[in-house]
Amino acid sequence: MSINFDSLNWFKATASGQNGACVEIAHLADGGVALRDSKDRALAPHVYTAQEWDAFLDGARKGEFDRPQP
Repeated sequence: MSINFDSLNWFKATASGQNGACVEIAHLADGGVALRDSKDRALAPHVYTAQEWDAFLDGARKGEFDRPQP
């Protein structure tokens, strides 16, 4: 599947702030997600299937990706 990344509706979390240090995502027609670095949009976005994205979100909600405590 070829994706025209320029035509996607990209958005970022409201918690990302104004410093530009954030990622943006776009939902794909097949249920997947494209993810890109908002500071360097010339880099190719990462593309995840719906199942991969759902697994990531589930882990994030459960705290599995939280930073380690010192």
